[in-house]
This record gives sequence, structure tokens and C-alpha cells, in this order.
Amino acid sequence: MATAVSSTFLRRYLYSLSQTPHRLRKRMLATWTPDQELNQVRQRSGADMKRKLKWFDLVALGVGGMLGVGVFVTTGPVALHVTGPAVFLSYIIAGISALLSSLCYTEFSVHVSAAGGAFSYLRLTFGEFVGYFAGANIIMEYVLSNAAVARSFTEYLCVAFGESEPNAWRVEVHGLLNGYNMLDFPAVGLILLLTLCLCHSTKESSTLNLIMTIFHVIFFGFIIGCGMYKGSAKNLVKPDGVAPFGVKGVLDGAAIVYFSYIGYDSASTLAEEIQNPTKSLPIGIVGSVIITSALYCLMALSLSLMLPYNQISEKAAFSIAFQRIGWKWASNLIGGGASLGIVASLLVAMLGQARYLCAIGRARLVPSWLAKVHPSTGTPLNATLFLGLCTASIALFTELYIVIEMISIGTLMVFYLVANATIYRRYAMVSKHPPSRILLFLLLLSCSAIGFSLSWKLNQQWWPGLLFFSVSTIFIITFFHYKFPSHNSSDAWSVPYMPWPAATSIFLNVFLMTTLRMLSFQRFAIWSCLITLFYVVYGVHSTYKAEEIIMEVNNNRVGEVTNNNNNNNNNVNSTIQQSKLDIQVL
Repeated sequence: MATAVSSTFLRRYLYSLSQTPHRLRKRMLATWTPDQELNQVRQRSGADMKRKLKWFDLVALGVGGMLGVGVFVTTGPVALHVTGPAVFLSYIIAGISALLSSLCYTEFSVHVSAAGGAFSYLRLTFGEFVGYFAGANIIMEYVLSNAAVARSFTEYLCVAFGESEPNAWRVEVHGLLNGYNMLDFPAVGLILLLTLCLCHSTKESSTLNLIMTIFHVIFFGFIIGCGMYKGSAKNLVKPDGVAPFGVKGVLDGAAIVYFSYIGYDSASTLAEEIQNPTKSLPIGIVGSVIITSALYCLMALSLSLMLPYNQISEKAAFSIAFQRIGWKWASNLIGGGASLGIVASLLVAMLGQARYLCAIGRARLVPSWLAKVHPSTGTPLNATLFLGLCTASIALFTELYIVIEMISIGTLMVFYLVANATIYRRYAMVSKHPPSRILLFLLLLSCSAIGFSLSWKLNQQWWPGLLFFSVSTIFIITFFHYKFPSHNSSDAWSVPYMPWPAATSIFLNVFLMTTLRMLSFQRFAIWSCLITLFYVVYGVHSTYKAEEIIMEVNNNRVGEVTNNNNNNNNNVNSTIQQSKLDIQVL
């Protein structure tokens, strides 16, 4: 019996694979309307997520999701190896780019208040495959960054308890590859604990985050104040100047620290759980990016003031810095405070990653059981547990430096796609300009950005090329701005001064991507091939069958309505004929 079932399943699957070209043509560019996304697709989760969050919850979640990730994890290694004291300039550049991207996210989240974030926005605009590609990348970024941040939690906690060696609480296993041989059980325990917390309730998790974020902002103020007080401006220029690695180092550093801003993306995934999303989402998303950017820059500056860049520690940089200036008590305090900040960041990031997977499950691109929302807690339970276990497994053995640039390239790619989608939606779908002309503008803009970036990277800052592509980029945007006016018919919030913010976001994302190492592109290419293969062998067939079933149900309903109408018409006609006969008899 089991053999017969397996044989039948295999035949059906092989038949599905033989239909792959046809199904790809039908599904890759298939889009949904916002109304379908908010109603028909959302109903596949069963119970609805509960709208309990207000604007201040969203600000706290956005700030909590970003604070602690970048400063405590990346500032040390970037300052030591990439930028020198100018690391604060890298945070300013990354912050500007993140702010422009957050404007694009905000417009989408206001008009499409669904839990899918970039996945939903791109699926509605560019079709199923582009949405799936972005969703898979953003989940990869979340899982890798959460694992890396959890390992940093262990390092700072060691310092908080008086350990001078950040690896003191890790277990070294001989025989494993370097970078994978230090097992981190505290990080695994933290992730599993937060996973259980997130399974219980979003509102209680938000309240916990709010308390921790308020404490964390005060704690940041303490570090900034102490760093400015004990620091010296001489450390900014000695031993090799403010930017010992040059302008290139500053820009390379901006690309690496960019993943620190992924937290606002988590805020956009909570759109289904926000009260009054039209007003709360712009305040929450944009406000959290501005607050975090200011704190990041001041924190990085305070670290550069305390020590010469070549004495900054690669691990637990702030705690070690206070040790080296003679404030041992402050070092322990900062270790504890940084640990709590990292917990808050992890809480929000893990909350966001589960909602992404839930939305992808609703679309049937992954098994549909991952989309289920628990009826009593109102949380995506299965997605939370699954990703929690994946994150814990990676946190057990993988060092930060292995994944950090992989995280950055994926984040930049997704934000690049969202900026393109914002322009296309506003001009082609809302303002009704010819889609081909909008796509041509986006192609020319991207090509100009790539030309500028390659002139910077490959030709040792070849100035004629930089000047040409700078002028051409400005000309392309200006021409488009005057030739294709934007008409936003909705009263809801939208990005001002279009297309400049979104176009600048596209340019910056392309530029920052090209500053990353070739190894990052190789790893990203391998990951892209794997997720594309999964889409071809599973996702496209799953969504094709799901849509076929929906069409069958809808056709059956239409048929039933038609039959009922026909029966009613026959009854009316019979009554009329009978009345005519009665009149004739009379």
C-alpha cells in the first residue's frame, strides 16, 4: 500500500516538473492586489493577528531592534580594520541610506498593511518570484544576523562578570574549521528563551521591549557622556589621521555597518498588529531610524575619542575600551547593559523574521503550516519555532566575521528592490504612466549607478568616469521628474519629493553593494541559486496548484449563482405562463 502511494506521488511530482516552464510563465510575474493581500491571502493563516500595538510601541520596537546590533557588534572590527576613527562617518552614510529606504518602506506599509514587509510589497508590484527572492533573502539576513548578535551577547556578558577574555564562556572543539570551532551555548539558550517568549504574545513582548529600550537609550547616553568626558580629540588624528584607510575605507565601512539598520524592517512587518496604521507606521518607522542613526554616530564617535583606532578591540569593543582607560567598574556595567540591549534587538528581529516566513507561507511558497497563526496567542507559532531553531543552530558555532558581509549584501539588495518598486508603483500603477517607460528609467538609473560605482572601485577613483556618471544620474532623474508627473490619489502618507528620495536610495544601495568584497558576491550567488532552485522545484508548483484550487472554487460559486439565477428565471417564466393561461381560461 505504502509503495503504491509513493509511486503515485512520484508520478504526480514528475508530471509537475514536466510542467515547470508553463507554470513559471504563469506564476513568476503573477501579482496580487492590496485588497487580495489584506483579505483573501491573510485568511489562509486562520486566526487574525491581534491589533494591540500603538505608535510608541512601534517606535520602541524599531529603536530596540536596531540599537545594540550595529554599535556593539560591528563598530570595533570596522574601526580597527576598515575605517579607523572615521567609523562615525560610516554610520552617517549608512544612516542616510537607511532613512531613504525607510521612506519607501513606509509608503508601502501604509497602503498595504500586511505582515509580509518587503515580500508583500514586491510581490504586489513585480510579481511572485521577485517577492519570493526578496523574502528569502531577508529571512536569511535575519537568521544570520540574529545568530551573530547572540554570540556577541555572550562576549559582553563575559565582560560584565569580570572575564577579560570574550571567548571564556565558549567551548573550543578541536578538529572543526577555524571560525566554526567555538561552541556558544549561552547564545543558544538566549535564542530559545526569546523564541518561547515570542510564541506567547506580541503585546507582552512589545511591553518588555519598551522597558528595555528606555533603559537602553539611557545607557547609551551614559556611554556617550563618559566617552566624551574621558576621551581626547587627539585620538581622532593619531596615529594616522581621521581616515587612515582613506575615503574608500569610510565607504567600505558604511556598507558593512549597514546591516545594523535592519531593525526598522521588523517594524514594517508588524503592520497587521498596529492600531491606526496610517498614522502610526510613518512615525514608528521613520522616527526609529532617525533616533537610532543619531545614537549610532555619537556612540562610534565616543569610542574613537577614548582610544586610538589601532588599540580598539575587535570583540566587546566598548567594554574593553573602558578597561584600557582605567574604568574597570564602567567596563563591567557596559558589558551588562550591552547584553540587555542585544536581548532587545534580538527580540524585535526574531519577531520580524517570523512574520516574514508567515507571509511567505500564506503565498504557498513554503509549506503552508508555517503560515498558521495560533488562535489564542495571535502569533505565527510555527514560523517562530522553526526560525528560532535555525537561528540557535547557527549561533552555536558560526563566528560573526563569516556572515557579516553576507548579511549586508542581502540587506542592500532587498532595499534596492523596494526603492525600485516604490517608483514603479507610484508612476506606473497609481499615476498610470506606461510601465515600459518607468522600467526604462529604472534600468538607466541602475546602469548609471553601476557605472559610477565601478569607476570608483576598479579604476582607483577614475574622476572622468565619476563626473560623467554623476552628471548622467542627475540628468536622468531630473528629466524623469519633469516628464512624468506623480499623481497620488490617496490621502494616506506617501514619500515626498518623488522620485528623488527613492532614486537616491537606489543609487546609494548599488554603490554600497559594490564596496563589499568579491567573496560576499560569491556567497550571495550560491545562496541565490539555492533559493531559485527551491522555487523551481517546489514554490512555483505549490502556488500554481493553490491558485488552480481557488479558481475552481470561484468558478463553482459562479456556476452555482448562475444556476440559481436560471432556476429563478425559469420559475418566474412558469408563473407568467401559468398566469397567462389562467387569464385565457377566465
